[in-house]
Amino acid sequence: MNLYDNAACQENWGASKFKAHLWYNSAQGGAFRNIGYSVYDFGALRPGDGHAHPLRYCYFGASSPWPGSSQNIKNNAASGENTHSKYMARIYYGSGYKKPYQTMGAYQQIDKFTTVYNENASFAWIQP
Repeated sequence: MNLYDNAACQENWGASKFKAHLWYNSAQGGAFRNIGYSVYDFGALRPGDGHAHPLRYCYFGASSPWPGSSQNIKNNAASGENTHSKYMARIYYGSGYKKPYQTMGAYQQIDKFTTVYNENASFAWIQP
């Protein structure tokens, strides 16, 4: 699951079993989060405990945290990469997979989102 799995914050994100990667800054800079499954709303994941939890960037840099560390992902993603060999990764402007959206093809990296730059609320894997 995106919320608690250690693969979500695996620093060697290219080797992570989670194949979508979002960064807080442009050009894959600052804090990141690896995403493995479609997310209906970055601001309200429901892991079954009866509560909604925001999906956050991983925390790195104990004495000098990376920009974006522990910040909410919702409306804070500037760049991304899809390391999946088959599926496209789609980041949506609205919660619930609502348009507009930006799509990253297999093995595609986007240094600065245009359509959903810091305006992103959900994510889905799309079959080509």
